[in-house]
Amino acid sequence: MSQHFIFEAWAKMTSQSDRFGEMEAFLASLEEGSFSGAARRLGMTPSGISRTLDRCEARLGVRLLTRSTRSLKLTQEGQRYAALARKILAELDRAEDEITAGLAPSGLLRVSAAVSHGRLRIVPQLEEFARLYPAVDIDLTLTDLTEDPARGATDVAIRFGRLPDSGLTARKLGEEPMVVVAAPSYLDARGTPAKPEDLRSHDCLLFNFDPSRSRWPFCTQGRRTEVHVSGRFTANSGEALGMLAVSGLGIARVARFAVEDDLAAGRLREVLPGDTIDEGHEVHALFVGGDPIPARVRALVDFLADRMGTRSGQ
Repeated sequence: MSQHFIFEAWAKMTSQSDRFGEMEAFLASLEEGSFSGAARRLGMTPSGISRTLDRCEARLGVRLLTRSTRSLKLTQEGQRYAALARKILAELDRAEDEITAGLAPSGLLRVSAAVSHGRLRIVPQLEEFARLYPAVDIDLTLTDLTEDPARGATDVAIRFGRLPDSGLTARKLGEEPMVVVAAPSYLDARGTPAKPEDLRSHDCLLFNFDPSRSRWPFCTQGRRTEVHVSGRFTANSGEALGMLAVSGLGIARVARFAVEDDLAAGRLREVLPGDTIDEGHEVHALFVGGDPIPARVRALVDFLADRMGTRSGQ
């Protein structure tokens, strides 16, 4: 084999590798909204990201992005390149997953969860998962913003509550029962509701992101009722509403996990315990489906389903 042939083969492989790197830098910049965000994700510097995209645009002979100090916007050519790059990198991931499907779970697993649910329910499980799967690295993001696995920024998104319409695969992990609670100081001052309808005359603490959350469902003696409630304080998480309730500012309807320590310590009391709260909130893992599912994704989803109460298949 001639040295010239070896050099050409090496040059071709290096060129292809550079092009994959360009695609990753380009898509990361779009998904993060900035070169600095892409640099953090890929372990590069913002100037390195910029140079990589300059090289890509020079090679293609087109402008992919228009850049300002505050935003990145796709050109028409950039929109087409983004769609093709996602498809190419997805096929590359699929090829690698097919090769490693029969191996022990390994590699980087990017997981996102809501802040309160992730902190109180997911994080405590990860120590055991790490012991069971020592070759899997976890990159955990706790955010109340929606992380979409289809965009490639996360592998598994843990969703609490209502699922959005999407083409993702959803696996039910369990349910989180809801509970109505208030502080002893509030109940002493305002009285304890004797029936669900009494809540209409109380200050209730509400979620601020869903108007339907002002209608609280109950099941009293086998009859479903919905009570429209109102109040002065709203928040975007059950944990925050629980803290407001502990302060004596009103009655909250939240997932039990968000307030179970306060209930145990007596800082909160359950309201209307004889009226079964209708509807728990389901918890799902969302991920990109297909065959095969990466072993590390399946390992985490199966693990959480086992620990959170379900053992059935997808």
